[in-house]
Amino acid sequence: MGTAPIIADRAEFIDALNLLRSGHVLVRPGQGSDACLLDGGVVYHSWETLARYGLIDRFDNPAGFPHASYYRLSERGRSFAERACQAWRALPLWQRVAVRFTA
Repeated sequence: MGTAPIIADRAEFIDALNLLRSGHVLVRPGQGSDACLLDGGVVYHSWETLARYGLIDRFDNPAGFPHASYYRLSERGRSFAERACQAWRALPLWQRVAVRFTA
């Protein structure tokens, strides 16, 4: 029997999916770091979930920094992001605000 995944910060997760869906790249500075960079902001909690469920794929960036890893949405991630962002937008504003303040 499977359990539902635990997403540490749902608002950050949705924000990351939305930015990745728009073509932004997730940058992981090094192997020992769980914090990543996305569109100039720090993604603290969503890296593990994105990677664990195969929502992102690593790609080579020859112009990038030496020890950094670069990621885009996978095909599975793109499909998931469409559904997740649509479901998020369908929530009433008060629920979306509550999630941001309680995470």
